[in-house]
Amino acid sequence: MSDCEATIGDKLLFTPGPLTTSRTVKEAMLRDLGSRDTEFITLVKDIRRRLVDLAGGSQREHSAILMQGSGTFGVESVISSTLPPSGKLLIIINGAYGHRIARIAETLGIAATRLEFAENSLPDLGAIEDALEEDVRITHVAAVHCETTSGIINPICQIGHLARRRSCRYIVDAMSSFGAIPLSMVSHNIDYLISSANKCVEGVPGFSFVIARTAALHECDGWARSLSLDLCAQWREFERSGQFRFTPPTHALLAFHQALVELEQEGGILGRGERYHHNHQILLEGMIQLGFRPYLRPAYQSYVITAFHYPDHPGFVFDEFYRRLSDKGFVIYPGKVSSADCFRIGTIGRLGEQDVRALLAAIAETLREMNITLQPGQAMVEAPQR
Repeated sequence: MSDCEATIGDKLLFTPGPLTTSRTVKEAMLRDLGSRDTEFITLVKDIRRRLVDLAGGSQREHSAILMQGSGTFGVESVISSTLPPSGKLLIIINGAYGHRIARIAETLGIAATRLEFAENSLPDLGAIEDALEEDVRITHVAAVHCETTSGIINPICQIGHLARRRSCRYIVDAMSSFGAIPLSMVSHNIDYLISSANKCVEGVPGFSFVIARTAALHECDGWARSLSLDLCAQWREFERSGQFRFTPPTHALLAFHQALVELEQEGGILGRGERYHHNHQILLEGMIQLGFRPYLRPAYQSYVITAFHYPDHPGFVFDEFYRRLSDKGFVIYPGKVSSADCFRIGTIGRLGEQDVRALLAAIAETLREMNITLQPGQAMVEAPQR
């Protein structure tokens, strides 16, 4: 059984989401609630209020908009709704999810400049500043806070100041960081922050959400390139009636409200971040002792998800490694780094130290079963970003 009372019999999900949830979050879904019912409308209102507070926003100047679908639906709702017909988007890319933003813009026919950096390096702030100065047509800047490709943490605060200096609207994909890594709509100069229910808040899949500066939302009437993903129309309906325009994922919202309550009980973002950070430290030390090498240098590494190089051993086959761990009750994640053979292990969700140590024991046993012997590495000297 998990440290944190995950359901007995479930595999433990060491992934970036969907992830292991608490028993009480699961139990919150064991009822039916009408989407037009007063109780449900009140619950949605409370979710929206809590999200603005968690994002360091002001209830007067910011608003949370819930959007049916995965996190990518939320990103596409922002890109498709907030860029004017003559607008241009600067996309900061150092991983797969930056590239996904670029694909969304391309599909929608939105003018965009891609500023690409290596997946194991931070974006060059000087290059971003130069791009903004050289192209006065850029109206919006998009960046990913924690690139789930590698686990790298990008300097969204500094990028936000560069965007504000050029009077650009700033879009932040905080999918894998929101709820565990502190950020602020105000001090980071964020206009649109996007995340989803099944990440660090520890809800279940079913919807994404956008926390937006209301002054920015007022600009967007008539710009939407989609009916169902029209962010401004969704916001106006929440403000008018408290309801979704189309059928909401009622059970996922019940679970998410419970997850928000449990996040508060854990000490908020700082409290949850402490648990995730401890999970990450135990994992990193254990994996290095087993002979695995992290993909990122420690100073760039978040405590959300960690990428590890495949070991340099002829007997290592990731699919077999994955299957054997899954058979033991532990689910990890394939790699998504384009420049190296890696796999990833998440340290978020309703997991604790006991679970991480159990995973490490299972990995050691799996290596023995595969007749793989690795040399222990040296401890990393730099602390991960917090």
